[in-house]
Amino acid sequence: MKSSESKKALVAKSPAELKDELNALLKEQFGLRMQKATQQLGDTSKLSRVRRNIARARTLIHQKAGQA
Repeated sequence: MKSSESKKALVAKSPAELKDELNALLKEQFGLRMQKATQQLGDTSKLSRVRRNIARARTLIHQKAGQA
């Protein structure tokens, strides 16, 4: 999925869905960090992509909380 498609998908979600997505991304980030520590991570760029998606989700959560 392209980044623009994932951004549009995140914007369309409700705050509760965004929190679920954030929790899933945080778990994925933890798994990737463990893989990196044990030198099993092949695609190191995936870690930065997940980190950016976490930031996007948190930003949208705060924006939607401010609108309410």
